[in-house]
Amino acid sequence: MNFLKLSDRDLGETASADKPKRSSEFSERKLASADFSGIYSNDLLPASCGEEMTRGFLQELVDILLGFICKSNQRSSKVLDFHHPHQLKEGLEGFSLDLPDQPETLEQLLVDCRDTLKYGVSTGHPRFFNQLSSGLDVIGVAGEWLTSTANTNMFTYEVSPVFLLIEEVLLKKMRSIVGWADDEGDGLFCPGGTISNLYSILLARYHFYPEVKTRGMGALPRLAMFTSEHSHYSVKKSAAVLGIGTENVVVVKCDERGKIIPAALETSIATAKEKGLVPFYVNATAGTTVYGAFDPLNAIADICHSHTLWMHVDAAWGGGLLMSDRHRMKLQGIERACSVTWNPHKMMGVPLQCSAILVKKRGLLQECNKLGAQYLFQMDKPYDVSYDTGDKSIQCGRHVDVFKLWLMWKAKGSDGFGSQVNKCLENAEYLYDQLQKRTEFELVFKNKPEHSNVCFWYIPPSLRSLPPGSDRDRRLHQVAPRIKGRMMEKGSVLIGYQPLGTKVNFFRCVFSNPATQQEDIDFLLDEICKLGADL
Repeated sequence: MNFLKLSDRDLGETASADKPKRSSEFSERKLASADFSGIYSNDLLPASCGEEMTRGFLQELVDILLGFICKSNQRSSKVLDFHHPHQLKEGLEGFSLDLPDQPETLEQLLVDCRDTLKYGVSTGHPRFFNQLSSGLDVIGVAGEWLTSTANTNMFTYEVSPVFLLIEEVLLKKMRSIVGWADDEGDGLFCPGGTISNLYSILLARYHFYPEVKTRGMGALPRLAMFTSEHSHYSVKKSAAVLGIGTENVVVVKCDERGKIIPAALETSIATAKEKGLVPFYVNATAGTTVYGAFDPLNAIADICHSHTLWMHVDAAWGGGLLMSDRHRMKLQGIERACSVTWNPHKMMGVPLQCSAILVKKRGLLQECNKLGAQYLFQMDKPYDVSYDTGDKSIQCGRHVDVFKLWLMWKAKGSDGFGSQVNKCLENAEYLYDQLQKRTEFELVFKNKPEHSNVCFWYIPPSLRSLPPGSDRDRRLHQVAPRIKGRMMEKGSVLIGYQPLGTKVNFFRCVFSNPATQQEDIDFLLDEICKLGADL
């Protein structure tokens, strides 16, 4: 059955013999051959008689997208067709990034759409291991399509009634999964985990010093905030943006597994006080970016309680594990946090972007950010204006990021998300087991992975007989980047690498795509060996 073929009924027409005939002009431009070479955007809706032309154009576009989605799931296809920036800027095979003065045809626009996907990266490919967000959930894509079609804004109920109610339902559900009571908590969906983390610092500062909203940082003492040496850089970046200053972010030592050391946190707080700083905020990480480590949340909560500090948990990467009965205990103590960042676009596989800031104290978001713009937030509207949530946000315009998550939750159920998380972590355990068996690889740390992060070195034949030391480290440091370069040129697989502390460049493999199978992991290891054998 051709689901894209539209019947007369679909077009809102009758099948009777006296059906009105289309104009001769329209008949001449009929899309029987799907030829858009002489058609322009002003021929589409809202142009007169533009409905069928619009349907035809969008069907062509859907065909392109469906082709890409199907190809992304074919292991024989490339993860990327790599070209250097200068090559793409100069133009390839009719694909030009330049902006014209005169309109181009719909045919050219369709070619541009195909080429944009062709020269991009297939992040939904089962062999894309490069980023924490990967996969291509079809229901999520459908949700994103609908969101773009609705094209509305998440600031008032009058323009976004259904989406605002969906956000309320999702935030309530996520807070209950964190472990907070039904009568407490608030939240917002934000444009990424960095902004969610920024909200946590903004709210913590306002909670202790509400005068900052009107009088600024000059009215406050010199504040200090604390985060682990393995935490996300967004904590320091937020401190810079908010005027707290990166020098007042105290980086706390971690153990060899990447977890913050509670005794070191205690010492850091005491030292900051001795220097005349006023501690107010601690960031704990549930799923660090590189190692996938989970900070000891209960121990951190005890310290925050004893010093009256705001405890935030950055669970952007690890929050998805709350959906798994098997793994949620790794976030034990998260319910004691004052705020939580959780990115469903990572472990839950929701299309980018989808991030939430959850706040335990109800009303704080509104108090902190409210300015009451009269052209948006009138108090005499004919409905409950508490649903005009836009004044809780630091943004005015806010994209609808909730519908795709809600639709996926309806499709999978909570149990389905849990199974998806379990599979990703099973893949990580499989990779860990294979690395232990193969002499060409060394694990960065011997512990079994807590999350889906697995970090390792490939040791080429030329280095296997070298003793540990600076010469071996210098040469090993060059291995991962060179293999990555060859990998990108070939396009068969993609994985990230980085140094960390005193450790030279190593590969970091992360699993968040449920399409990835054990055969893909075997392929990854074999491909690394092939690409690096002569180094």
